Amino acid sequence: MVKAKLRKKYMGPGHLWQMDRIKEEAQLRKEYGYKNKKEIWKVQSILRKFRAQARRLIPLTSKQAQLEKQQLLSRLASLGIIKEGAKVEDVLALSVRDLLERRLQTLVYRKKMANSIKQARQFITHGHVTIGNKKITSPSYMVRVSEENEISFAGNSPLSNEMHPERMVAKEKEMKKEEKIKEELKEQQKEEEEEEKEILETAEEIGE
Repeated sequence: MVKAKLRKKYMGPGHLWQMDRIKEEAQLRKEYGYKNKKEIWKVQSILRKFRAQARRLIPLTSKQAQLEKQQLLSRLASLGIIKEGAKVEDVLALSVRDLLERRLQTLVYRKKMANSIKQARQFITHGHVTIGNKKITSPSYMVRVSEENEISFAGNSPLSNEMHPERMVAKEKEMKKEEKIKEELKEQQKEEEEEEKEILETAEEIGE
């Protein structure tokens, strides 16, 4: 029996050696920590499908078209890719980053459950992360809005202990970040006060 050949779920770029695209993909890989270019190509293919569907539906006014528009918008809103109340035209303005922000890997890092985007990937692939009661081992899993608050460490994972060294490092890192922000705000306030003082002194000199 001949096995059916599996079709690729993505389409790569037409020209592999476009410098602008290579630089953009390198920056996205640094920001979102995907493993290889196939991952970003899959996201780009999904985005193209959403845009193509939107372009097809925009000029249509039939009852079936209205239903399909609502289904598309509902799906994207449930994934947090667009806001509630968005229009089909808004789908055309979506970028790859809008989809990458909804990956489990990104959200684990954004929730400060990991010290880096790469560590977030490691935690997920090693089975430390769950959504509700379900263990998710795919960093590219697209998280629904309804699932976002259910992201946590698995109960049997050592990382579920808040005193775990890796979690303590994350806390210390966040505290240092907050202290730095406070210091910058104090410095900014001090500069504004000095500037205001100079203005008052100048005004008094002019008045004399």
